[in-house]
Amino acid sequence: MPDAPADAVTTPLPRTLPSDAFTPRLLALVSNALVYRESSLLKAEFGLGTNDWRVVASLAVRPGMTGAELSEYLGTHEALVSRSNRVLSERGLITSSAGPGRSRHHYLTDEGARLHDLMLPISAAGQDVVLEGLSPEEVEHLNEVLRGMLAKLRAAGPRPHPS
Repeated sequence: MPDAPADAVTTPLPRTLPSDAFTPRLLALVSNALVYRESSLLKAEFGLGTNDWRVVASLAVRPGMTGAELSEYLGTHEALVSRSNRVLSERGLITSSAGPGRSRHHYLTDEGARLHDLMLPISAAGQDVVLEGLSPEEVEHLNEVLRGMLAKLRAAGPRPHPS
């Protein structure tokens, strides 16, 4: 081990989270691995990243969403959605129309819809890797558990931790 600074803590703390049994960490690791895999493939093949794909996929399901609606639907920051909207618009993959106030409604163009269909298998392949070996019933149960976790987190909001 290299020499640590004099004020460095060099031994594990007595109270820590179990890294192989802490569910939020495991969920994050699965998500990060999927995102990395998908992003690498999407960048190499199409020159777009995961956030761009998520916007394209969302507009395929719900055409006409505003930036705020996309952000809520994706559970991500509006700045990420705005950046992706700009990139996708510059590439002619989405188009927008004015809404109330400063809002804009976003739609795939024909080229955006074509690209969606080309990108979709990359995302689906990641799901196939994760779900390999699970029965349809196990997949449904897993999705049910994940939807329940998401609902609980959304209901809890950003509450401070208990002391």
